[in-house]
Amino acid sequence: MATTIESAPVAAGPERDPMRPAPCRVLRIARETHNTFTVVLSPPAGTERFAFLPGQYNMLYAPGVGEVPISISGRPDLPREIVHTIREVGPVTRALGRLRRGDALGLRGPFGTAWPVDLSEGCDMVFIAGGIGLAPLRPAIYHVLAHRERYGRITLLFGARAPEDLLFRREVEAWRGRLDVDVEVTVDRGDPAWRGPVGVVTRMIGRAAFDPGRARAFVCGPEIMMTFAVRELLRRGVSAEALHVSLERNMKCAIGLCGHCQMSALFICRDGAVFPWSRVESLLAVREI
Repeated sequence: MATTIESAPVAAGPERDPMRPAPCRVLRIARETHNTFTVVLSPPAGTERFAFLPGQYNMLYAPGVGEVPISISGRPDLPREIVHTIREVGPVTRALGRLRRGDALGLRGPFGTAWPVDLSEGCDMVFIAGGIGLAPLRPAIYHVLAHRERYGRITLLFGARAPEDLLFRREVEAWRGRLDVDVEVTVDRGDPAWRGPVGVVTRMIGRAAFDPGRARAFVCGPEIMMTFAVRELLRRGVSAEALHVSLERNMKCAIGLCGHCQMSALFICRDGAVFPWSRVESLLAVREI
């Protein structure tokens, strides 16, 4: 049987201890916003390729500081580069932001579940991203665009707090310029130069051009945003089984040992971070989980 995106084995690297970081080198690094950057790494030492599935993540180790889980944001069809888009929110991510070309860091991975891009063939694709949530969705968007003939309508709804917080601006504009992709971008608050919509991203779902009966939606962003986005999608008539979300929060070890990311019986790092909405809906409604 042919291996698909969903059936491909999830490996923690080329026959190595999943808790032991492998050394990588920084190929290049670019600032996306005032507090977000993209770093491109070489594959781990001793390998030439780095295969991953859209939606998976790596553990990145800043020597002497610590490690953090970061979704892979690059193209699955370019296995000689490992791309991560990172927001500086703590000492580890700030240390990663100080890296320069040629610097070394540690990597464990890839880990986690994938966006079901293969199972979505023939569907209208709806991508809904809030802020940094566009980064984990980007590999799935790359995959769908690379196999455009296999999918129906493609819709990207992207929201950020302000214009200066929008990620991948040139790339999003390039997608917007395609005749076979519908792209809508909004911000919570504009500025004098902003000419686009103002408001939360969930408000755009009601007027987006997709067929609810054949749509599959991938949603990533703050949990409150994802909850309201799913409600709107369900109101439009999208099946609950066709909704998937990414829950990246408080992960530490990546293999379900430390318990930092436990939600009831689930471990986000081991069982996710991509989940069918039906599997996590009841958990997100419970406070303190």
